[in-house]
Amino acid sequence: MYFENQNLEGITADQELMEKVMANVGLESTGAWDYDRKTFDRCFDVAEGRFYLRVFTYAVDGDVGAHNATLKILKPALGKYYYPHGVEYTDEIFPDHLVQACERILHDVEQQFAAFGIVATPAT
Repeated sequence: MYFENQNLEGITADQELMEKVMANVGLESTGAWDYDRKTFDRCFDVAEGRFYLRVFTYAVDGDVGAHNATLKILKPALGKYYYPHGVEYTDEIFPDHLVQACERILHDVEQQFAAFGIVATPAT
């Protein structure tokens, strides 16, 4: 499921700050990058299965591998993990308690960026 109306989509920040804010809420990006994209994940193992909250970003400037990128947040998603196939984001039933926990995490990300004076910019 993709999270709508979270006021995150469009937030743009330098890579170092983006990594710091995401780490503050438990989102990590170990190995989940290429030169113009970086994904931040948080794994949830709950009674209903394994799920991932994912915040996708892309480089509007610079290079992720060189650690000098400016990253822009895309629409965050929650997906259910299926071994060995991967993560499914649609046509799933997501537990309400998990959706609410993810919404709180995304709100925390928004608030941390706001503390730096960074807010989402409308898509052009």
